[in-house]
Amino acid sequence: IDKKGEKIIFYDSNTGKALFQAPQGRSMKDFLEESKSHGWPSFRDEEVLWDNGVRCLKNGEAVSLDGTHLGHNLPDRSGNRYCINLVCVAGNPAEGK
Repeated sequence: IDKKGEKIIFYDSNTGKALFQAPQGRSMKDFLEESKSHGWPSFRDEEVLWDNGVRCLKNGEAVSLDGTHLGHNLPDRSGNRYCINLVCVAGNPAEGK
């Protein structure tokens, strides 16, 4: 959790790169409720750290450029919803990050 306790950073379990930061554009309560209702962390476009190598393939699979399978994009009425396997983003920050 960041210094203000407002956001959680999720790190690639293989590389330690930060891949998601939530919540963004919604409350922590909304993020946690949506994640709980689907059974896995659910991120929106603004919570994805695209510059760190998260990609969504044409088949909807979400992956890191380093080869980690992250989960899937399951769009709903609110837009893209990236349902991510928690074990894939349970890493620690890479040294020096």
